Amino acid sequence: MDENQFYTIIAEELNIRWNQVKNTVELLDNDNTVPFIARYRKEVTGSLDEDQIRDIGDRIRYLRNLEERKQTVLKSIEEQGKLTQELESKIKTATKLQEVEDLYLPYKPKRRTRATIAKEKGLQPLAELILKQEINTGQIENYAAEFIDEEKGVNNVDEALAGARDIVAETISDDAKIRKIIRELTIKKGALASEARDMENCDNYEIYKNFNELVSTVPPHRILAINRGERENFLRVWIDIEQEMMTKEIEKVYIINPQCIFTEQLKTAIMDSYHRLIAPAIEREIRHMLSERADEHAIQVFASNLKALLLAPPLKDKIILGIDPGYRTGCKVAVIDSTGKYLEGITIYPHPPQKQWEEAKLTVSEMIKKNNVDILAIGNGTASRETEQMVAEILQEMNRELFYTIVNEAGASVYSASPIAKKEFPELEASMRGNISIARRLLDPLSELVKIDPKSIGVGLYQHDVNQQKLADALDQIVESSVNLVGVNLNTASTSLLKYVSGINSRSAENIVKYREEYGKFKNREELKKVKGIGDNAFIQAAGFLRIPESDTFLDSTAVHPESYMSTYKMLNHLNLDIDKVKKGGHLVREKIEQNKINLNELSRICECGKETLSDIISCLEKPNRDPREQMPKPILRSDVLSMDDLVTGMVLKGTVRNVVDFGAFVDIGVKQDGLVHLSRMSKKYVKNPFDVVSVGDVVQVRIINVDKEKGRISLSMVLEES
Repeated sequence: MDENQFYTIIAEELNIRWNQVKNTVELLDNDNTVPFIARYRKEVTGSLDEDQIRDIGDRIRYLRNLEERKQTVLKSIEEQGKLTQELESKIKTATKLQEVEDLYLPYKPKRRTRATIAKEKGLQPLAELILKQEINTGQIENYAAEFIDEEKGVNNVDEALAGARDIVAETISDDAKIRKIIRELTIKKGALASEARDMENCDNYEIYKNFNELVSTVPPHRILAINRGERENFLRVWIDIEQEMMTKEIEKVYIINPQCIFTEQLKTAIMDSYHRLIAPAIEREIRHMLSERADEHAIQVFASNLKALLLAPPLKDKIILGIDPGYRTGCKVAVIDSTGKYLEGITIYPHPPQKQWEEAKLTVSEMIKKNNVDILAIGNGTASRETEQMVAEILQEMNRELFYTIVNEAGASVYSASPIAKKEFPELEASMRGNISIARRLLDPLSELVKIDPKSIGVGLYQHDVNQQKLADALDQIVESSVNLVGVNLNTASTSLLKYVSGINSRSAENIVKYREEYGKFKNREELKKVKGIGDNAFIQAAGFLRIPESDTFLDSTAVHPESYMSTYKMLNHLNLDIDKVKKGGHLVREKIEQNKINLNELSRICECGKETLSDIISCLEKPNRDPREQMPKPILRSDVLSMDDLVTGMVLKGTVRNVVDFGAFVDIGVKQDGLVHLSRMSKKYVKNPFDVVSVGDVVQVRIINVDKEKGRISLSMVLEES
C-alpha cells in the first residue's frame, strides 16, 4: 500500500476527510508539534483537535510499520523460494500486523523442533499421507513400516507415526486460518481465570482467589490487579476454555475424509497441535493483548487525572503559608509571596513526641501577621489532619478573615531532592524545599507541577504496573498540551515550564533563562530569535505560546501568532480601530463586526488569512489575558475542621475530587480519609465511565452513605436524595 491508501484508511476510521489526514501527516512529518498544529494550522487540518491529530499520528506510524514488516516478510519468503502469487496477495492485503505474522509463521526461521527433527528423519512423506487423507483401505502399519530406518533413528512403526504426527501438528499450528479461528473463539468464549497459590496468604487478592470472567468483558483494572498478583506469585493465572470445542473446530477444517485410515492419527495430531503448540501461543497472545489494553486504559486514566490537576485554577495574588506536616521530624512551615518568592521558613513540633502545641500555634500566628498571609496550604501526608486541627484553632483565634485548604503533596519529596530544587534553593534543606512546593502548588499548580516527574504526582491506577515508557510518553504529551493551552510568560517562566512549550527543548529552555539573566527581560517576541538554539522553525512553533506582558508590541502579550500580526493590523485598519483602543476594550472588534454586519469570509480575504485564524485573532483581542484555568472549580477553602466522628449517615458535604478510577472517584470531604463515590452512586442515570461525570479537582456535593471507622472507609453518593 502507498501513502494515499493509508490516508484513505485513516480517513474512514476517524470519519474525517482524506485531505485532512494528508495535510496533518505532512505537518507531523515536518516536525510540527501537535499543540502548534491544533492551534495555528486550523485551515490546513480543517480544525482538527489535539486528540484527532495524535490519533492520525499513531495510525500512520502503525500503517507504515505494517508496510515495512510486509516487505521484510515478502523478501524473506522469496529468498526461500516459497513465495506464491496467492501468498503474496494475502500478505499485501493484510490490514493487521497479526495477520502478517500468522502468514509468515510457516516460513519463519525456527529453532530445532520435534517436527524439524522428524523431517530430518525422512518422515515428511508419511505426514503428507496423514494430511491428504486419500487412502481408505489397507493397514497403517504397512505404510509406516516403509519409513523405518534405524540409521536415522526411526526404529519402529510407532516412532515413524509419532514423528509424522509431530510434522502434522506443527503444520496445523502454522496455519494462519487455524490461528485466526482459535484466537477469535478464545477471545469470544474464553475466560480469564485465576486461583490463589496459597489460600491462607492471599488477603490482598481476596476476590481473585477463585476468579473467572469472560475475556471479552473483564475490565482493565481487574486485569492489572491479576497481573500484579501473578507477578508477586500470589496467583496462578490462565485462559479457561472448553478444549474439546476448540479441537472440534480444527477438525472441521482438517478432517475432509473421515473414512481415511489415517483419521485417528490426524485427530491425535490435532489434539497435540492444539494443546502443545496452538493453545499456549494463543494464550500468550491474548494475555499480552489484555495487558496492553489494560495498560492503555490505565495510562488514559492517569493522563485524564493529570490534565485536570495541571489545569487546576491558580490562586493569583495571594500570600500563602505552606505547612508540610510531620510527627517526629516536625512540621515545616514556609511563606511565599504572590509571585512565589520564598520569604521565610521554620520547623514547628506540635505533635508527638515533642507535643509543643501552643508554641507551634504562636509561631504560625506570628508568621501570618508578619507576612499578611491570605491562605494556608496544608500538605495531605502524615499528620495532615492533626495539623489541620491546629490551623483551625489558629484561625478561630485570629481576628481577621483567613482560610486554609488541603493540598495534594504527592511528588513534593521527589521535587525537594531534585537538581531543580537544589538550584532554586541551594541554602535550604530538602524538607523545606518540599514545603515551598506545596505552597506554590496552590499559587500556580501548573508552574510547580511541571518540575516533577508526572509519574510521581500520584493520580493514577496501577501506575507502576503499566508499560513505563508508554506511560512517560503519554504523560509528557499531557503536560505539553496543558502548558501550551495556558501559555507561558517568557520573562518569568522556569526552565521546567519552558521546556514543554511547543518547539522548545530542555537545552533551548536553559538558553532562554541564561539570555534573560545576561540581557534582562525580553522586550518582544522577535528577540527570542537571538537565543542560541532558537532557529526559524523553533520560533514559529513556540512564539504563539509565549507571552510578553511588558512588550511595547501589544500582540506579544496575546495568543496571536507573529505570522498573523499583519493580518491583525489589516483587520483593525478595515474596522477603523487602532491598537490602543483595542488594548482598553477588546470587545470593540467584535462589536464593530456585528454592528456593520461584516461577513467573516470577506473580512478574512481582506486580511489575507483563513476564517478560522481570523476568528481566533478576534477572540484573542477580546480576552487577551484569558486563562482557560479560570473556568475550573476553585479549591475549597475551609476555616474549621471535621473528623470521622462528626460524620453522620445522610449528611451532605462539599468535597474535592482527588482521584478518578474505573470504579468511581475518591473525594476529600475534609476528614482524614478520602471517601469513595462508587460508579453506581454518581448519578441517577447509568454511568459507564466516571470521567463523563467528574474530573480531578472538581468540587462536588456528596451524601454520607456509610462510615467504617475501624477500616477508615467512607462511602459517599453524589445522588443527594435517597431513592
